[in-house]
Amino acid sequence: MRVAVVVYDGVFDSGLSAILDVLSNANALGGQIHELSPTWNVTLVGPAPQVRTGAGFLVAPEPLDAADAADLLVVPALAASDASVLLDHVGGGASLPVRELIVRTRLRGTAITSACAGTFLLAETGVLDGLRATTTWWLSPAFRNRYPKVELDHSRMVIGCEGITTAGAAFGHVDLALSIVRTGSPALADLVARYLVVDERPSQAAYAIPSALAQSDPTVAAFEVWAREHLAAPISIPEAAKAIGVSERTLQRAVQRTVGTSPIRFVQDLRIERASHLLRTTGLSLETISRKVGYEHPNTLRVLLRERTGKTTSALRGSK
Repeated sequence: MRVAVVVYDGVFDSGLSAILDVLSNANALGGQIHELSPTWNVTLVGPAPQVRTGAGFLVAPEPLDAADAADLLVVPALAASDASVLLDHVGGGASLPVRELIVRTRLRGTAITSACAGTFLLAETGVLDGLRATTTWWLSPAFRNRYPKVELDHSRMVIGCEGITTAGAAFGHVDLALSIVRTGSPALADLVARYLVVDERPSQAAYAIPSALAQSDPTVAAFEVWAREHLAAPISIPEAAKAIGVSERTLQRAVQRTVGTSPIRFVQDLRIERASHLLRTTGLSLETISRKVGYEHPNTLRVLLRERTGKTTSALRGSK
């Protein structure tokens, strides 16, 4: 497979390296499995003869049109820790050549992959309209607001939809690269993961911080404060809306727009976050913790913890 990896000024170093290292290891380890192993011929392409990564390293790529012969286009993320900086970049003139390449590649029917903030570059071109995709969890409010036609999904770390594959979070680039290898050989992908000691991370939802998402909208931020003060009691959404001075419909819409879920589900996330913290930091019984976060029966909390975090209560206690 011929793979074109896009590099541009400010590209996320770890994301770029993860793609290159995983594919390089796959090529090196292919002979250790008992099958005709695929290989990946990787070419770096960029909008200028020399680009500077986010960490300041210089890279000399091939011209962007060298990607026209590729079987796969990979778009790593921008190294940006501020949503406004990212949005300025993806909508600005500096990224236009890369956006044009993405559109040309999609029109040819060539597969495209991206991870973390790189998904914004894809969405900005419109190629994700009507498709499911993911991005890093803390950028999801900005993504939903700017790209309402994209179905943002955090239920899995890697999501493929109609020839476009996206992955979440910064180090989701590793998961993305392994998914590229897995497409050619599941056995080789498993071997590479073992050599690199990469654990399976089916979803990034367990890592999301509800309070960080809530701060993107004043209504959701006020609801979060109210909910945290009432975690031990049955939650009434109409009562919550009245307490923070908005209609129930406004609250429903604000939470859905900002965090992509319902107010009830958001409260569950807060309860799971609090229960996980108490399990890691105290010796309280599960029954006591359950009552503190609003669940009468410990088994209800036990099931939710397993569903949301992927861990048992015993495992959470052991992660102090």
